[in-house]
Amino acid sequence: MVLRSFTLLALLAGSANAGPAPWYKYRAMEGGQVVCVQIDPGPQFQRFAGPYQNAGCRP
Repeated sequence: MVLRSFTLLALLAGSANAGPAPWYKYRAMEGGQVVCVQIDPGPQFQRFAGPYQNAGCRP
């Protein structure tokens, strides 16, 4: 029974396919600085473009 559970778990773990997180362009509310990031840099920035598949935020 335990071996069967481990086998099932191993098969399910191998089938998980996670893709890379998308990149977005954010502009600072004050100063207009533009950044390309995968996570929200905070409330002082506003997202204005994306999603992109690369760190250069280029199509």
